[in-house]
Amino acid sequence: MQAPLYQVKAEFFRMLGHPVRIRVLELLQHGPVSVRDLLADIDIEPSSLSQQLAVLRRSGIVVSMREGSTVRYALAGGDVAELLRAARRILTELLAGQNQLLTELQRADDDTATLHTTR
Repeated sequence: MQAPLYQVKAEFFRMLGHPVRIRVLELLQHGPVSVRDLLADIDIEPSSLSQQLAVLRRSGIVVSMREGSTVRYALAGGDVAELLRAARRILTELLAGQNQLLTELQRADDDTATLHTTR
């Protein structure tokens, strides 16, 4: 029996739910990157990076290519880059809303403080 689509989606997002994996995907948005360059950009032990790359590769989101002794990784398709851009847009909107709420709260605090000092 096949898992329901919502469950498959949840597993997909769980797989993405690691900061190193997200960072790797961000770095791969602009084209293939060698493991050496990934290590230079991400402060992580080589074995940990290898483990995270294996998760991404098993999921089919990234592919690896060997060029001599160099292994390079790339996104398997453009949809992942679009997903990251969509996430960035959503987070930008959420944070903008939070900043607006914070400003309103600070304004309310200032108004309350002004009321108490003028009495």
